[in-house]
Amino acid sequence: MASAPSSTPSAGASGAIHQPDAARDLVKILVAGPFGVGKTTLIDSVSEIRPLHTEEHLSEASTQVDDLDGVRDKATTTVAIDFGRISLAGGVVLYLFGTPGQERFRSLWDDIAYGALGALVLVDSRRLDASFDVLGLVEESGLPYAVAFNAFPDAPTHHGEQRLRRALDLEPSTPLVTCDARDAHSSIDALLALVDHLITRDPAEAR
Repeated sequence: MASAPSSTPSAGASGAIHQPDAARDLVKILVAGPFGVGKTTLIDSVSEIRPLHTEEHLSEASTQVDDLDGVRDKATTTVAIDFGRISLAGGVVLYLFGTPGQERFRSLWDDIAYGALGALVLVDSRRLDASFDVLGLVEESGLPYAVAFNAFPDAPTHHGEQRLRRALDLEPSTPLVTCDARDAHSSIDALLALVDHLITRDPAEAR
């Protein structure tokens, strides 16, 4: 399993660096979305430390439970969390927690979401209906969020933004962007759209 190279020394050296020296604001962010949408890939692409993964190979039993429509080539699944970290300008450090995308892991949601300030919800335009449950969970939790369409090679490109907003029933203020989860710059732009939303949203809504 490919992971981003670690930027921290090994624990056996002078002790692991848990956060950058310039860190001022530590922000917990969820990376959510349905099964196979690219959450692990996005965290891999941006993390400045070696990402933590809790992936297991799909078993024959799980294929009877998980919806593999559109992701038939996927061989592994996150069973707890993915975790990564990225430092932004101004001393802002994002701690990224990738959540499992299947209904059978829903019981983990409250624990993983505890203390988060917002969520980046990844969506696959080839299977929009797979995103509804996750969007519902995020909205029920009261977390502000941004939506990012992961640009799969065979994804349709003719959807207009307003059509996609209507299909996902998004509020006008909810950021909607497109990203390539494999590309660090593209993924960082999606995270910045969420951060900007957290900073600029209406104070009454924030309360």
